Amino acid sequence: MLLRPDRQDLSLVARFSGRVLLGLGGVMFVPAILAVAWNETNEAAGFVIGACLCLLAGMATQLPPRPRRAPDWQHGMVVSATSWLVGPFFAAVPLYLSGHYSRYLDAYFDAMSGLATAGLAVINDLDHLALSVNLWRHVLQFLGGQGLVVMMLSFFAVGGGAVGMYAGEAREDKILPNVARTARFIWRVALTWFVVGVLALWAALAIAGMPVWQGLFHAITLFMAAFDTGGFAPTSASVALYHSWLVELVIGVLMVAGALSFALHFHLWQRRTGELVRNIEIRFLAASLFALFAVAVAGLASTGAYTSTEALFRRGLFQIVSAHTGTGFNTVPGRMFVTDWGELAPAAIVMAMGLGAMAGSTAGGIKAIRVALTARSVMRQLLHLVLPEDAVTVATFHSGGSRQVLRPEVARSALMILLLYLLLYLVGALTAMFYGYPFDQAMFESTSAAAAVGLSVGITGPNLETGIKIVYILQMWIGRLEFIAVLVFMGFLWSAVRGRT
Repeated sequence: MLLRPDRQDLSLVARFSGRVLLGLGGVMFVPAILAVAWNETNEAAGFVIGACLCLLAGMATQLPPRPRRAPDWQHGMVVSATSWLVGPFFAAVPLYLSGHYSRYLDAYFDAMSGLATAGLAVINDLDHLALSVNLWRHVLQFLGGQGLVVMMLSFFAVGGGAVGMYAGEAREDKILPNVARTARFIWRVALTWFVVGVLALWAALAIAGMPVWQGLFHAITLFMAAFDTGGFAPTSASVALYHSWLVELVIGVLMVAGALSFALHFHLWQRRTGELVRNIEIRFLAASLFALFAVAVAGLASTGAYTSTEALFRRGLFQIVSAHTGTGFNTVPGRMFVTDWGELAPAAIVMAMGLGAMAGSTAGGIKAIRVALTARSVMRQLLHLVLPEDAVTVATFHSGGSRQVLRPEVARSALMILLLYLLLYLVGALTAMFYGYPFDQAMFESTSAAAAVGLSVGITGPNLETGIKIVYILQMWIGRLEFIAVLVFMGFLWSAVRGRT
């Protein structure tokens, strides 16, 4: 029998979701101040309006009476799912008021895309967007990459529901003894990389010939999109704007850094570099990246899209790394995937997007650990077929700094999430096909949305059909939270409607 959530349950979910809004509203004042400094008066007003609405909503949830009990794991999961639905609604306010979106749904789409680090966009005339609003789009990716709830956990005491909230954002590794300290460590890693990455990009852009202050702005925005594997770029030309192999190299390093789990970053901070060699995810990612790059190069060579070997390898490698890390930067126009890249190379891009990077990173997708564990489980079952009946086999893998036994429930969980992602990719593709798009393009775009990548063949844009926009929004939300929090959220809603007191 389902039990209907009572007022205490609803109050707990609202209270802690509201704390996420308080953090989001506070951050919104940063681009507001910069808008005033840059003489962008209308945009500054939009940020102030958005921040005030966000803070008012957040403060309303903190009013008495206070809940008499602490949140539990289920509450934490529901808070994560709710925060990721409501947060983009308020984050979209300054986007919509900028005048670059036809409808509020479009602004919400881009806000969700930013926070989910997807990178797909339906904005009008990006190249003439105000600096403060352009910066806000990238700040959303920086916040979303680390996690909205992680931001809240860094400042507020939560109690027993902290684990559920943390896990609800698809964070599985508890790096330090408690979740709050783990959340602060994640932000410490991100801010350290911010300093290093911005300085490196700034220098690379200066060498490429970009003016100093313009270069700093581009360095900051590019870093937020690269390390948080988001894919938003300050201009519509993406990374192709810079025509610099050095800029592409620095961005490539940052994309790979963002694709590594924060648990692995912790091991590297502790100078345990051997984890880079032993970790099953790193091994799988290296193998799949090399294999898919080889497929892409073979496909591009067969089409004759590039006449020089340097262009062939440079274009192919950057797009594969961008897809596999879930970033979504590109150095070629998206339509070239359809018109010039043939069939093999785009297929490699789709596979790279669908696989994703490491679990516990800023990237989306199925994740390397799930594919690797599923493959190892299948190999173990095949081994049983050729060994004597009384033979005992134990599958192990190295992850999290130690050797672990592959238990049946872990293998089943990995397979379940893998299949759910494949289903999510297919649902988005069938939706686009319903509107008349061919299967290959529909699958490319759907995988990009659900895996939070951002590469596009041209389907996503200001004129995208409303039905597809809504499906892509849901795909980005579900894909970012990796199903569990969403399923708990749906069960919570069902209980609220059909449950008994």
